[in-house]
Amino acid sequence: MSKHHVTTTINGEPTEYLCEGQQTMLDVLRDELGLTGSKEGCSSGDCGACTIIVDGDIVCSCLMLGVEAEGRKITTIEGVAEGDKLHPVQQKFLEHAALQCGFCTPGFIVAAKALLDQNPNPTEEEARYWLAGNLCRCTGYDKILRAVMDAAEVMRAEARR
Repeated sequence: MSKHHVTTTINGEPTEYLCEGQQTMLDVLRDELGLTGSKEGCSSGDCGACTIIVDGDIVCSCLMLGVEAEGRKITTIEGVAEGDKLHPVQQKFLEHAALQCGFCTPGFIVAAKALLDQNPNPTEEEARYWLAGNLCRCTGYDKILRAVMDAAEVMRAEARR
């Protein structure tokens, strides 16, 4: 089976890798590139644990082929923080205790970041709708939603400075 050469940008860094034609982006991230933050929950796009941002849109990496990353800009959970400085969504997840087991947390954080990048002032209903593709078995969602709404407020205040 031949491997495909892919050139892309992941977390702001030019990246090249080889992958088989049927290999998912999730498998490429975890197995080829060592980016293990995205989790495999369902392998069918139903849980959101493997959420990444591709050219500004959220994508379940278990449903994307690695070869489809050619020329694209991808952000994973590893690319959300800026060095040692947590993204406001990450900080608010900690402050609001919006995680328990943590398995779903990377997908929620990536999805929330994408939401706030596109809509810095979402209503609670818009945030709920946006995050509906991410499932959590532990938290009951209220703390997650509070963290996202609080992060939005912080980000708007930072933008006004």
